[in-house]
Amino acid sequence: MTKLPLALIIDDEPDILQLLGITLTRMGIDTLKAENLKQAYQHLNNNQFDICLTDMRLPDGDGLELVEYIQKNYPELPVALITAHGNMEIAIDAMKAGAFDFLSKPVDLSALRNLISSALKLNSPKQKLAKGSQKSKKLLIGDTPVMLQLKQTILKLSRSQAPVFINGESGTGKELVAKLIHYKGPRSECPFIPVNCGAIPSELMESEFFGHKKGSFTGSIQDKKGLFQLADGGTLFLDEIAELPLNMQVKLLRAIQEKSVRPVGGDSEIAVNVRILSASHNNLLELVENNEFRQDLFYRINVIELTVPPLRERVDDIPKLADYLMNQLSVLHGVENTYLSAAAIQRLKSYPFPGNIRELENILERAITLCLGEEIQVDDLNLGQFGNKTENLTTVSEDIPDQYHDAPTRDNLSLDDYLEKIESIEIINALKQSNGNKTQAAKLLGISFRAMRYKLKKLKIE
Repeated sequence: MTKLPLALIIDDEPDILQLLGITLTRMGIDTLKAENLKQAYQHLNNNQFDICLTDMRLPDGDGLELVEYIQKNYPELPVALITAHGNMEIAIDAMKAGAFDFLSKPVDLSALRNLISSALKLNSPKQKLAKGSQKSKKLLIGDTPVMLQLKQTILKLSRSQAPVFINGESGTGKELVAKLIHYKGPRSECPFIPVNCGAIPSELMESEFFGHKKGSFTGSIQDKKGLFQLADGGTLFLDEIAELPLNMQVKLLRAIQEKSVRPVGGDSEIAVNVRILSASHNNLLELVENNEFRQDLFYRINVIELTVPPLRERVDDIPKLADYLMNQLSVLHGVENTYLSAAAIQRLKSYPFPGNIRELENILERAITLCLGEEIQVDDLNLGQFGNKTENLTTVSEDIPDQYHDAPTRDNLSLDDYLEKIESIEIINALKQSNGNKTQAAKLLGISFRAMRYKLKKLKIE
C-alpha cells in the first residue's frame, strides 16, 4: 500500500486548522495539527513530513522562527506561511528566510491546492528523475569558487517559489540561470516563457502580457492569451525588466500581487499560477532613486537577488568554456578537430571580455571560420592590442591606420552591426574586382574560401 504524503499544519485558530485539514485530506494527504510552536517542534522531531503550513502569528512566537528552524534542521522540507491579507513585507521576509511560498488570508483554496501540489513535487521520485532530464542538464560551465557558489544558490532557489532578480552584465548567461532555476524545480514540466521587455512596442505591451478579447481593438479578430496565461503553472522570465515604461510597471505589479490578469477588453480577472524571474544589466536601485523604476515593483521582484559574475572574474573557467563552445561551433560549421593553441588560450585569459560569454562565442566562431589549419593561433583570434589587460586604451586611436578613419559612419549602430557593415562593403568591393569569382575575392581579402562562404551566408550577400 502506497504511503500518503504527510503535512504539518500550524495555526492557533481551530476553524483554519479544520479548513486546511479537510482540503488536504481531500487531496489524499494525511495531516498532523499544532496550535503553537512547541507542539510543532514536537511533531517535527517525531515524524517525517512532506510539507509544512504555518500561520505567521502564533501564541509562543511567529512563523519566521519556524522557517529558520526548519531550514537549519530539515532543509528538504518545504514550508509555506499563511499571512494576513496585504502583509507583503512579512511574506517577503519569510521567502528570504527560505520559505517555499506564502498564502494570504482569507485562504484561497485553489491557490492552496496549487501550492501544495508544487511543494509535493520537490521530493517526488518523478521530480528527481526530471532533474536528470535533458532540459535540466543545460550547462553552466565552470568550477571556480564564484561559479560553484552560483550553482549551489541555483539549486537552493529552484526549491522555492520566491521571485528572483538576476543581475549581471550583458552576455553573462542570465537567461541560462533562469532556465536552470525553472528546470531544476517543481515547475519543470510546465512552460518556461522568456520575454525581452525591451523588444515589445509600448502600445502592444498590455495585450502581450495579459492577452485580449476578440474585438477589443482594431485588428483583434480573435481572443489571444497573454504571456502570463501561456506561462500558467510554470515560470515567466522578464528579461531587461528595466525597459518597461512606468505605466506598464503598475499593471505588472498588480498582476504579480493578485496572481490574476484581466485581458484587454475583458470584464473579469483570470487567475494565473506563475513564478516570476526577472533580469537586467542595469542597476535597478539607481533607477528607483532616479524615479525611473517603481520602488514597490522593485521590492516585489527583488525578493532574492542573484548576481551572475562577469567572465573577467572567473578567468580560470575560460579554457573549459572555450573547449565547450569550440565543440559546439565545430559541429555547427562541419569542422572537425579544431582546437586552441596554448598561446591562444593564454591570450583569451588576458582579454577583458566586455561582452562576456557571448563575446567569447563570437570570437571563437570567427576564429574557426578564418583559421587555415586545425590549430587556432593567437592571430586567428583577431584580438589585436585588446588582448592585453594592461594596455593603455587611450593610446589605441593613435595607432589606427589612416584608411580606417575614412570608414563608414557608425551612426547609432551597435559595434557588431557596424563591423558587419564594414565587412559587407569590403566583400562586395572584392567581388566586384573579381567579377563575382568567390575564390578570387577570398584571395583579395586574404581569407580562406571557407571563410568567404561563411561570411556571404552570415551577411546575406547574394
